[in-house]
Amino acid sequence: MAKPRADAPALLITEHDHVEGAAAAPITLVEYGDFECPYSREVVTTIQALQRQFGGDLRFVFRHFPLAHKHPHAVQAAEAAEAAAAQGKFWAMYATLFSHQWELEYDDLMDYAGQLGLDRTRFSEALNKHSYLDRVRMDVGTGQQHGVTGTPTFFVNGRRQDGPDDVRALTVAIRHVLRT
Repeated sequence: MAKPRADAPALLITEHDHVEGAAAAPITLVEYGDFECPYSREVVTTIQALQRQFGGDLRFVFRHFPLAHKHPHAVQAAEAAEAAAAQGKFWAMYATLFSHQWELEYDDLMDYAGQLGLDRTRFSEALNKHSYLDRVRMDVGTGQQHGVTGTPTFFVNGRRQDGPDDVRALTVAIRHVLRT
């Protein structure tokens, strides 16, 4: 796996990040994911299990890392998630995109916006103007700085989790951090 660049900044959580959990949680789990990646979809249940297991001790952060060379709808799906975030519905769109991973055409995204109660005109304009493309690119850039090359890639309190990304492996990594 690629190593972080020597000049890579610390993996800081900012106001632009999508976060579930308290800022004061002792564990921050960051995922770089792709809405069209089957492996990113598979770890949604892993994240949910970890959230149940660690409760208030875990803060989860999702960052975009669309693999456009493999997944032709990944960038647009990430933009759709950001357009939903602008209307306070990032996590609802996150769940919808992963549960409908094989239906990510523009018309599908518009349907999801309607189902989630979003302002469809505003949502459509954001997609057509690529209003959130720079936001998606920002996540990709920080991922690249930290050696991310594929999805999903996890960091536990800033340290990349190399190896398996199942519940057991991530639980071990989290417990190790809690002990230190």
